[in-house]
Amino acid sequence: MYDNLGMATYSDQDDASATSGTGSARASIGACARMRTLLAIGTLALLAVGCASFDGYGLKPGQATSADVERAMGMPAETRKAGDETLLYYPRQPFGAKTFVARTGQGGRLIDIEQRLTDDNVAKIIPNVTTATQVRDLLGPPWETSHYPLTNRTAWTWYMYEFGDPSLPVELDVQMSPDGVVREVYKLDTGKDD
Repeated sequence: MYDNLGMATYSDQDDASATSGTGSARASIGACARMRTLLAIGTLALLAVGCASFDGYGLKPGQATSADVERAMGMPAETRKAGDETLLYYPRQPFGAKTFVARTGQGGRLIDIEQRLTDDNVAKIIPNVTTATQVRDLLGPPWETSHYPLTNRTAWTWYMYEFGDPSLPVELDVQMSPDGVVREVYKLDTGKDD
């Protein structure tokens, strides 16, 4: 059976004929129709996600507003205030290995869009000095948060590329003690052994 859009539909009657032994072909058609419907819904969902810009390409600093940023990049995963600026975080974790931050100033005007998961930014994280808040402002929300009860530490994890090279994927881990101070920063090679 087809609806007014030409999409196959399925009803309980199809189940009844399938169990009677005479409608196995109809049941097979019903299963195919359900699969096509699910495929169509999945395709539409992917297209909707694909409409959001990965890195804010085309947004002009000084001209674009925070509303323009959200229209182009989607809803931010996190929004933070840093002085007079508002930071809109767009992590593309774990497979994108990037976190973009749209910085807006007074009046919501775009100042810049930066990729924050870089070696230069990681070098700014100093054990026993940098705080968790400073790390969060610098890198944005982590992909994963873990707590280790034996050491009473919390670890935040991001995935990034060493030296910006996609052939060098690494896991960045930042461990903090309960007082919110960074105690360890390390990178783990996530590449395949050759």
